[in-house]
Amino acid sequence: MEKELTKSNSTATKVPVASQVNDIGFRLILIPFFGIAIPLITRLVDHNSFSNWEIKLSYAYTIGLSFLIWEGNRYLLFTLRTYFNWFNQPIRKLVVLIFSVSFYTIPVSILLLMGWYHIFKAGLVNWNTVTEATLIIMVCVVFIVHVYETFFLVKESENEMLKNAQLGRAKVEAELEALKNQIDPHFIFNSLNTLSHLIEEKPQRARQFNDNLADVYRYILQNKRRELVLLREEMQFLNDYFSLLVIRFENAVRLNMNIPDSLMDQFLIPPISLQVLVENAIKHNEFSEASPLVVNIDLQEEVLTIHNQVRKKILRKPSSRIGLNNLDERYKLTTGKEIAVTVTDHDFTVSLPVLKIG
Repeated sequence: MEKELTKSNSTATKVPVASQVNDIGFRLILIPFFGIAIPLITRLVDHNSFSNWEIKLSYAYTIGLSFLIWEGNRYLLFTLRTYFNWFNQPIRKLVVLIFSVSFYTIPVSILLLMGWYHIFKAGLVNWNTVTEATLIIMVCVVFIVHVYETFFLVKESENEMLKNAQLGRAKVEAELEALKNQIDPHFIFNSLNTLSHLIEEKPQRARQFNDNLADVYRYILQNKRRELVLLREEMQFLNDYFSLLVIRFENAVRLNMNIPDSLMDQFLIPPISLQVLVENAIKHNEFSEASPLVVNIDLQEEVLTIHNQVRKKILRKPSSRIGLNNLDERYKLTTGKEIAVTVTDHDFTVSLPVLKIG
């Protein structure tokens, strides 16, 4: 795998960077500009003694000189990018870049300017003009190289940010999927325990429980991969789930939902959230028909509150808190918010933020 990755990176490095940069307009404007501006600044072209054709040919020559200087340095710049990186080797890249650009630009500029004098001035070279023009060309080259490098650094930073965002999103999705996959075995385990208990103690209700269980589990399968569902859907699922509890415990459990029907379609909630909390209340509390377990659900200011009295059950094994921890992690990953758990000697309350639509 490592070899394949190295091979892939090597292949990516060999791709010409020039093919990834859309600088055609930039070059079409600035190459002729420098080819005309620098001779004007240095007074290389004598407008008084040259004919119109000589002036035109002179500027055509200097534009060609500008083209060769630009394209040569551009090639050097893109080639060096495959060997040096600003983030890993900034000093080395700076030194190599300066020397490479200088060793290309200065000799080529001098030779081409001498060629201009041989063509248009019969070989009478004005070395002051050549020196001045070469220095100006060098300054322009350094400026353009800086522009290119700034562009590349910005693009690399954007790509790195995008890559990190994609990796972060992939990590969150993987974590969320892992948490959702815990729901199935956890729910099935508890449901089978309940069914086993009914078969032993209330066989006539076991069949009804089994039929209702199928409907409840269908909701889990259909919505497990969704990040959010309507509050109405979740409350309907909770009603169906609670019907299973009523089959087993009859009047020993009660559910009070104090949510106006008009608000049911205005909020979103992670699926299978409420069932986890009701299941948690059943697991950890003592109750009977004489002293039933009452679960109250209220909605106030975009917070869903699930409350029950505490009558601690003595468990054979300490609680793993899988359900509550799972719910808290799913909430963080899905909504970016946390659930709030308030525990006293007499009350257990969980507050779930809900997301308002629109």
